[in-house]
Amino acid sequence: MKVSYNELQGLCRQAFSGMGFEEGEAADAADMVAWMQCHGLEGLDALGRGLDHLLREDPDELPGMLYCDGDLAVLDGHGQSVLRASSLAVELGFAKARARGLAIIKIRHCHNRQLILGYLSRLAGRGMNVTAFWRNAQMPLTEQVVGFRANHTVPEIRVYAVREVPEENEPNDGITLVLANHVDLLPAMRSEYRYELLAQQGESELLACRERAFAEGIEVDDTLWQRLKSLASRILVEASDASREGAGAGSRDDD
Repeated sequence: MKVSYNELQGLCRQAFSGMGFEEGEAADAADMVAWMQCHGLEGLDALGRGLDHLLREDPDELPGMLYCDGDLAVLDGHGQSVLRASSLAVELGFAKARARGLAIIKIRHCHNRQLILGYLSRLAGRGMNVTAFWRNAQMPLTEQVVGFRANHTVPEIRVYAVREVPEENEPNDGITLVLANHVDLLPAMRSEYRYELLAQQGESELLACRERAFAEGIEVDDTLWQRLKSLASRILVEASDASREGAGAGSRDDD
């Protein structure tokens, strides 16, 4: 089935609210998924793969700061989705890069990392050069490198297969962001280990996907759409319960 961008963003926002996101966080998370989907980057697939995990997360557990100085911050995402763990982190990186010219943010122990791209698009739209990279635990090991140029809201994307990996390689559940105030950071791969380019997407390709999505609608999976509707219905149940508790006259007759 096909839906409009507004329909997709609206249902996702309600579904995230039903999952316990605060109002602003739910709107941000919905924007991230819809942004990915309308640019042909399979945001709904990424959400669907991580949805069960997301439902088990504690909405009150915030990312923890492991290290911070003027140029670098390392945060612990506590195994949560980037939809919960990254919004404050990317804003911290933006503030550091504005003040210092360059900043590096590392978020450890997080998942759904692909969905961070919508947040990074916002930073690029505010005049920041941003590169993000992370590794996926699959064979062969793949590394994704994404680069936004300042004032360009779509990225260049590269996916590489890394054929040789050192034994001390850390678990592949983190993401690194490099933000520069005045230097282009385009995606590239330089490594002493053997690698090969598996896929790439340029700005023009992503912009064309967006134009088609707005003109023709966005393709969504029926099963996932119904599941999001079910999560969104939690809001209506809670609202109805609250309405019943507050029904009737107040302590004054003229309430």
